[in-house]
Amino acid sequence: MSTKLSQQIETLAKKAKLASREMSLLSTAVKDKALKDMAKALVNNQAFLMRENKRDLQYAKTNRLSSALIDRLTLNEKRIKAMADSLLEMVKIKDPVGEVIKTTKRPNGLVIKKVRTPIGVIGIIFESRPNVTSDCIGLCLKSGNAAFLKGGKEACYSNKAVYDCVIKALKSGPIPLDAIQLLSSTDREALHIFLKMDRYVDLIIPRGGEGLIRFVAEHTRIPVIKHYKGVCHTYVSSKADIGMARRICINAKVQRPGVCNAMETMLVHKDIAKKFLPVMIEDLKQCGVEIRADDKTRAIVKDGIKKASEKDWYEEYLDLILSVRVVDNTKQAIDHINTYGSAHSDAIVTNDKKEAAQFLKAVDSSSVFVNTSTRFADGYEYGFGAEVGISTDKLHARGPMALEELTTYKYIVEGKGQIRE
Repeated sequence: MSTKLSQQIETLAKKAKLASREMSLLSTAVKDKALKDMAKALVNNQAFLMRENKRDLQYAKTNRLSSALIDRLTLNEKRIKAMADSLLEMVKIKDPVGEVIKTTKRPNGLVIKKVRTPIGVIGIIFESRPNVTSDCIGLCLKSGNAAFLKGGKEACYSNKAVYDCVIKALKSGPIPLDAIQLLSSTDREALHIFLKMDRYVDLIIPRGGEGLIRFVAEHTRIPVIKHYKGVCHTYVSSKADIGMARRICINAKVQRPGVCNAMETMLVHKDIAKKFLPVMIEDLKQCGVEIRADDKTRAIVKDGIKKASEKDWYEEYLDLILSVRVVDNTKQAIDHINTYGSAHSDAIVTNDKKEAAQFLKAVDSSSVFVNTSTRFADGYEYGFGAEVGISTDKLHARGPMALEELTTYKYIVEGKGQIRE
């Protein structure tokens, strides 16, 4: 292991740790102004951002990276504006730092308050998406944390460009710049060294493929919040509105297939299958979707459908591929989701309130939907401004992780001279 690289990374981590203490003391007004300055800088420098992004896109094409990854990597005017809008949305959201969660007054007169505080240094390891750089810096800043980011080599120019814009925007203000660190080294050793910074980094959030997340979880002593994959389902009940179901399923699969909240498996009740599947599968095929299905589906729609293997039910395709299965009832749909799913996001389309309630209660996922697309499983769509990731863990955060999930708490105990007898 390179001693020089190790020292460089440790220096960055130490700086972030010291700066995190300053970050925890910043006022909401100071943080909100910084977010506005960052948003303005992104919009004003969009030509620079897209120019640097083209260098990454050229690398991606030369190395024949997947179309889904290239889509996640691409920056254009619309996406840069969305990055800026995300930062501005954070300004509107209540600052969680200092919020009193609970107050208890004891019989002896002690007042005990449970108060939100920043976690400290948040390490974020991510692949492909340059927007993660600005989103995570913004969320860490508003929640009073330091951000220590490590992007993938496929987005190194884009990530550095976003980082440079942000740092330049904040130079004239009171934000401690050491609280925003980007580890830009593409050396493979850099990740191994980063994962050993448990003296300085309080939490790691990996965003990327299942392989990256498992590697991170297995090679660090730092607490990790995981999002292994998004095997998302839509169950079309016998009591569904067919027109609504078609719109929802097309959106969930096709609108952006290379993201974690896209539908990967469609389940259809047997009583509606003969009416629904021929039109639905034709819709999907028109959009270029490859279908992999069980025998019951293939008996209804006989042409151009591959037989699904056991492995397909577990698969996060991140592509225009969809698994389809006919189920006997809602319980079987729920059992399928809880067996093969990844506890990310799952939906039911039904007009029966009782059936919807059963599905919502029994499906063990971080987000569960009724009569809408799984594509809404997103921090911005939930009104959080953005997210640092979507946790499929159960502790300490679940679902889209935003400002509140980037805080912990401490107890403040106020007395008037009481001593314990």
